[in-house]
Amino acid sequence: MEVVEGLSWRPQLLPWGAGIIALLLTIVIVCSLPSLMEYWRQWRMMKSIPGVSPCYPVVGNALLLKRKAEEFFKQIQFYSEEFRSWPLFKIWIGPVPVMFLYHPDSVEAILNNSKHIEKSYLYEFLHPWLGTGLLTSTGDKWRSRRKMITPTFHFEILSDFLEVMNEQGNILVKKLEKHVDKEPFDVFMDITLCALDIICETAMGRNVDAQKNKDSDYVSAIYRMSDLIQRRQISPWLWPDFLYALFKEGREHKRNLNILHNFTDMVIAEKAEELKNIQRKKHDNDGKSEETVENLSLLSYNYLGHDTTAAAINWVLYLLGRNPEAQKKVHRELDEVFDDAERPVTVDDLKNLRYLECVVKEALRLYPSVPMFARTLREDCCIKGYRVPRGANVLILIYALHRDPEVFPDPEEFRPERFFPENSKGRHPYAYVPFSAGPRNCIGQRFAQMEEKTLLALILRRFWVESCQKPEELGLCGELILRPNKGIWIKLKRRPNAGSE
Repeated sequence: MEVVEGLSWRPQLLPWGAGIIALLLTIVIVCSLPSLMEYWRQWRMMKSIPGVSPCYPVVGNALLLKRKAEEFFKQIQFYSEEFRSWPLFKIWIGPVPVMFLYHPDSVEAILNNSKHIEKSYLYEFLHPWLGTGLLTSTGDKWRSRRKMITPTFHFEILSDFLEVMNEQGNILVKKLEKHVDKEPFDVFMDITLCALDIICETAMGRNVDAQKNKDSDYVSAIYRMSDLIQRRQISPWLWPDFLYALFKEGREHKRNLNILHNFTDMVIAEKAEELKNIQRKKHDNDGKSEETVENLSLLSYNYLGHDTTAAAINWVLYLLGRNPEAQKKVHRELDEVFDDAERPVTVDDLKNLRYLECVVKEALRLYPSVPMFARTLREDCCIKGYRVPRGANVLILIYALHRDPEVFPDPEEFRPERFFPENSKGRHPYAYVPFSAGPRNCIGQRFAQMEEKTLLALILRRFWVESCQKPEELGLCGELILRPNKGIWIKLKRRPNAGSE
């Protein structure tokens, strides 16, 4: 296996000792390795692909990978920069090969191919939480779920959702009023709870009043579950369920899973009962009630979407707080569109907030809500001259893709003007994919963009934002979503002529 020198990361044996790790990995190999012949075929085909070193028999690079989310994401960033001149690089997680892609041409080869739509083996560890919903399913099951949910995101239905976004956004603004001209505070959870209220009321028709619950067990469980899943994904000795249950992490996983399921089950049950009552009143016995309840169960898997939207809004506030000139331009545009009127955001307003839209796009370039996602190849393919075998896992590293200096000069700089029409013309279509691309692109991206612009318009019409952290102080965690481990700390000032209710 090819060795790339100069990498500073070194493996560290886990506390229970190398002997126990070897035993567990032996069990894993016996249980999960499909066949030695296929394993040998993959290894032979990928021998020429540059890879991380050292790489050991059986365990691959697994002992090399950092367990803490913040450290692991730094490690992945380090590798992507070390291999920037290559079209891809590989990591072996136990018996599973993972190809990292971060160049537009390499990404296009996967996302633009309708044959490569199967989610990675690593997504298996999401099934206990999300089941086989739209995010994790594949094949006919994925197509049927996509077809079922697509009408939910029709433009006319999204327009109806705008009323909910305004209502919940105004609740958020009132909460933020308490922080005006005071000490810095962490805004991340406030926005996350607002987004949770919006997704519950729009997708389920239930107001769960998450914003009134300062200490949300549900949101905390999401963050902890994300961390536990990522740790398990890169620890092959924890893959078998019966072994995972023996460890402390496995027991914690079960506790958090119960919290998450209890919440979604409660909301679904309440909505289902409401629908049945409506059907009884109409004396309608054609079975529509049961079909609607099934739809609700599918929609419950989309709860994770509130987290990606909330992250995007937080990143916009952080970046505007660090770039006052851009914030002034946003305020000027808001003043032109709303003319200091205290009124809800409309669909026409959203169309006219063109600079704010560029700000959101640039924030998603720098801090994509989903920093990486993976697929499993079901047939051999060629990526920039390198043969990648079927069964290999391909990980699209969006965070690094969006920082390609050949596409985005000075990639660490915040420049919303990059997304002006005249500056976007001719850009590689797969150089910027915050919502993925191709057949499995994000079905809810229009909903997300509407919510992001609406909440940001409501907040920024009232407040001037100052960020209190440098980029290196954020503690980036690239789990299921890209979030700051240390929160988003800001100070708020009331804008001149911005009234309060």
